[in-house]
Amino acid sequence: MKFLRQCSIILAATAAGELMRFLIPLPVPASIYGLVILLLLLIFGVVRVEQVKDAGNFLIEVMPVMFIAPATTLIAYWAQIKSFFVPFVTIVLVSTVLVLGLTGKATDLLLDRRAKKGEAQNG
Repeated sequence: MKFLRQCSIILAATAAGELMRFLIPLPVPASIYGLVILLLLLIFGVVRVEQVKDAGNFLIEVMPVMFIAPATTLIAYWAQIKSFFVPFVTIVLVSTVLVLGLTGKATDLLLDRRAKKGEAQNG
């Protein structure tokens, strides 16, 4: 019953994201709206992490299975893809390095800010 309740909370956030996609005329996928809704619910304490943790862990565990169908489709369309494979791989590698670097820098800035805030409160 606990797992069903957790899945229901995640499903409700996803359904609200689908609804927002129809109501807001922006080119944002419904899944992004759903993730933002769930994040806001967690931030504001409407939903606690313990209320969705087990279902979230399960979804993370089965995530690799969700990539099998798209990967086989890529293989099926290899003739059309191979003409722009090198630029695609280059873009993926460069963007991955940029995202990793920017995420690390943002984390450093936040940790420094937190440390300074802690020093100001203790000092």
